[in-house]
This record gives sequence, C-alpha cells and structure tokens, in this order.
Amino acid sequence: MTQYHIAVVVGSLRKDSFNKQLATALARLAPVDFTLKQVPIGELPLYNQDDDTHQAASVLQLKSDIKAAHGLLFVTPEYNRSIPGVLKNALDHGSRPYGDNAWSGKPAGVIGVSVGAIGTALAQQHLRNILAYLNVPTLGQPEAFIQAKDGLFAPDGGIGEGSKQFLQGWMDQYVAWVRQHTA
Repeated sequence: MTQYHIAVVVGSLRKDSFNKQLATALARLAPVDFTLKQVPIGELPLYNQDDDTHQAASVLQLKSDIKAAHGLLFVTPEYNRSIPGVLKNALDHGSRPYGDNAWSGKPAGVIGVSVGAIGTALAQQHLRNILAYLNVPTLGQPEAFIQAKDGLFAPDGGIGEGSKQFLQGWMDQYVAWVRQHTA
C-alpha cells in the first residue's frame, strides 16, 4: 500500500491558533495511508531575492519538506481580508529562485477557520490565486469556510460532532484529489 505524505502549512503562528487546532484535528480524519505533518514556517527569514544564492537552513528545510510530500494542505486564518504575511513569505521562499519552485505540481487543499461568519473565504480566494500561479492543482469543491464557535473541537482535540460529518466529507474529497493527482 502506498503511504502518502502530506505537508501541512498552517498560516498562523499563534500558540493557541484555531488553525493549528484544525490542522491537528483534520489529521485524525485522514485514512491510515495518509500522514499529515505540519511544516514550520515561523523561523523563515523575510524573503529577499538577494539571498536566493545562499538560502537559510530553514528555507532549505522548507523546500525539502515540500519536495518530499505527495500533497499539500494549507490551513490558514484570514488577516485583513487576505492571507497572513508569514504564509506569503513561505510561499515566496518555496518558489524561489526562479526555476526552483518546490510547490509546483503538488495537489493541494485549502481550508481555514476564523471567528468571523464567513470563515476564511477571502483569504482562501487570495491563496488560490497564488497557488494557481505557482502551478499547484488545488481542490475546488467542496469549499470549507469554518467559523470557530463552541463545539467545533471536541474535548479530546478532534472535530466536534456538529462539524465532523462535514469535515470528514471534505477530507474524503481531499484524499481523492491527492490520489488522483499522484497516480
């Protein structure tokens, strides 16, 4: 049986981030042949093209983790109607220097959670635009704009009963997407 390795990129650095919680809980919904591993992005230096010829160790590690993955899962909050700067920074590092795009061709899913009623809809749309340019085939449906409210997470850290069926359906579609694009 093939084992699928998924690089999970969480666009939040906050210790008690809802998106980190969601990424961890989603991993529990994946089938046994899928391993979801969060890839750290908080220690990356700010992207500077002058550094392309001598990339920092954290950048090289990010690119190595992305290249080794069969697929990508982006779990992002929404900051000021867009993606967080730390996520954009990671995307830029992973795609540079020109011609060395670690993201290219990796099937991806995009999801996020926010306290707002529209979840992370605008951040996800902006992220999808960037991923399209980076040649990342991204799951289009179902979309998942999750609102953080009581009961979203179970006491054990999993998904609460009120959202479990929906998020399991999302995960099942994501798994099928990755399998389709890595066959």
